[in-house]
Amino acid sequence: MEWMLMPFKRYADFNGRSQRMEYWMFTLFITIIAFVLVLLAGLLGGFSDSSGGLSMIVLIPLILLVLATIIPSIAVTVRRFHDQDKSGWFYLLSFIPYVGGLIVFVFMCLDGTPGPNRFGPDPKGGHQDVFG
Repeated sequence: MEWMLMPFKRYADFNGRSQRMEYWMFTLFITIIAFVLVLLAGLLGGFSDSSGGLSMIVLIPLILLVLATIIPSIAVTVRRFHDQDKSGWFYLLSFIPYVGGLIVFVFMCLDGTPGPNRFGPDPKGGHQDVFG
């Protein structure tokens, strides 16, 4: 559970590095919450035409979820790029239509550089610099 909440503790921290575990557990946590909210909306009839004002009431938690998680989501993605010794500006690849999300997905699956890099020490804490 700590891995899932760590990006909230580092809410707008775009410095440093993050492990794959932190990124994917946060993504899983947000996906589960969104799924539960959509499921509840469906069970309450929030997506039917006859529900009237209920559909908006059901959508409010989803909107709040997006607003609460957009900055930590961007921050943890930028820190994942830092873990691979890439600039955080690589996040802009996600705005390329059709393939951008796939490109970022592949980068998020790759392991970080072992040992320290220009963005900080290895978050796994393992390897030290072999040259010094």
